[in-house]
Amino acid sequence: MNETKVDPFTLEIVKDSLLAAGDEMFIALAKTSMSPIIYEVLDYASGLTDAKGQLLTQGNGVTGFIGMLSFMVKQTRKKYGENGQLKPGDIIIINDPYGGGGSHLSDVGLVMPIFYENELVAFSANKAHWTEVGGKDPGSFTNDSKDIFQEGLQFPSVKLYDGGELNEGLVEIIRANVRFPDLSLGDMWAQVAALKTGERRVKEICGKYGKNTVLAAIENQLDHGETISRQELKKLPKGTFTAEGFVETDGIGNGPFPIQVKVTISDDKFVCDFRESSPQVPGPVNCSFTGLASAVRTIFLAITNPDQNVNDGVFRPLEIIVDERSIMSAERPAPTSNYFETMLGCTDLIWKSLAPHIPHRLAAAHLLSVCSVTLSGLHQDTNEPFLIVEPSVGGWGGADGQDGASGQFCILDGETYNVPVEVAETRYGVMLDEYSLRTDGAGAGEYVGGKGVVRSYRAMTDEQAATITFGRNKFRLWGTGGGLEGSLNEFYIQKAGGEVDGPHGVYPRYPLQKNDVLQLMTATGGGYGDPLKRPAAQVARDVKNEYYSVEEAETLFGVKVDSETFEYEELEIRK
Repeated sequence: MNETKVDPFTLEIVKDSLLAAGDEMFIALAKTSMSPIIYEVLDYASGLTDAKGQLLTQGNGVTGFIGMLSFMVKQTRKKYGENGQLKPGDIIIINDPYGGGGSHLSDVGLVMPIFYENELVAFSANKAHWTEVGGKDPGSFTNDSKDIFQEGLQFPSVKLYDGGELNEGLVEIIRANVRFPDLSLGDMWAQVAALKTGERRVKEICGKYGKNTVLAAIENQLDHGETISRQELKKLPKGTFTAEGFVETDGIGNGPFPIQVKVTISDDKFVCDFRESSPQVPGPVNCSFTGLASAVRTIFLAITNPDQNVNDGVFRPLEIIVDERSIMSAERPAPTSNYFETMLGCTDLIWKSLAPHIPHRLAAAHLLSVCSVTLSGLHQDTNEPFLIVEPSVGGWGGADGQDGASGQFCILDGETYNVPVEVAETRYGVMLDEYSLRTDGAGAGEYVGGKGVVRSYRAMTDEQAATITFGRNKFRLWGTGGGLEGSLNEFYIQKAGGEVDGPHGVYPRYPLQKNDVLQLMTATGGGYGDPLKRPAAQVARDVKNEYYSVEEAETLFGVKVDSETFEYEELEIRK
């Protein structure tokens, strides 16, 4: 324990300086990366930890990476730090889903120890989705793999740089095993640049305020995070809350798989017990404990204090219990490509169990799937291979006092973005026929669910292949407080000859020929509150905006709306 006494003003300045360093690392990675999945979508995270691997600051595109950086650093410390093998200039590469990476092989992490005056004072770390890490399918994260070896290159916490010397052999192995080496290696160099930015800033902060002052500020930052969490924890309802659900499919024909949680809240602890959920499964929806921990941390923040700066102190009241080798604590060699669907299922269980009790914090169900799309083929102009890798947006649930948001990413995707239509049509062998809100009449309530979207890709060349993972394709999204259910995530193929195939949810390598249209349709969120309590004037505006039809206004909301003038009258059922 560092006993240095520092005045509160200096502590706050150092804390903000560390946060600013984390933000600069985040921006540096985006501005130097090569892949749209990083610089457009922001599918990455970066930050700093202390010398023990405790998270200090994290800049997130992807919310689901909360906590994964600290697990990566702790795995690095376990392998190298205990034997004194870490030294200035080292950079470790890691994507092991079970031993610290926490997600799937496509999310590649880099870790750099930061030394000041010959003492290890911190780590800089980042984790980014590479366009390619090899494996049996373009884009690497497939939905029908049967073991981890089909999913790409594995980096089990090995040194990319050893004392500042690049491991050229490792770089050549990567170059020889990925389909788009310029993109993957370009992103890796961007990650290296971001790590070195963090190292430089931490050293500057130590030089300006003194090493002992910085270490004291770090302890204070972690303790302050814990204090805020415990204050918020006392405001929550106390007791035990339960929920059950399913992971619908493992991608290779098995499922659904039951999952459940028991959440126990006291003044001091927030305990999530996932025991008696499904064991790990043959297909690639398995999630490691690290992924589970990140999922629980995400919803814990939403429940307690979503505006709080994230560090490991915030999560000290949190306890997670799970069976070994379950679908949410999988072990080698279980496939994990689509881990995010189980991760979302775990988040949803806690959300569903507590939503009725804290409606000011938790809405009805949202799209509950990453709705991932991997589309590959040849570009019509250049005849060069292209690869689309992206999540999809959908509807969020209605909440106490507000309608659900439309066209937003799922909770674990966080502050990410679509690849813009103009970029997609320029770089890829597709045209965008449609990108619109989906008005399917679902999610009715006093506050309605946000709308999903329709996004249609027209193939501009033959022999393209689409691997689609749309979870929540079988179980409609739950409403709360009397609100009605939302809809499903699904997709269709409109063939060039006029035939329509679908709906589908999870499909590997669907063959597309020129002028076939891949029509992606994401879910409308669940409703909140009795639909008959929605103000009649608002229902009429919904009809005018084409969110609901005249017939739906009458049957769901008890409001008769004139289709031309949009004048309305309330039916007897509302009185």
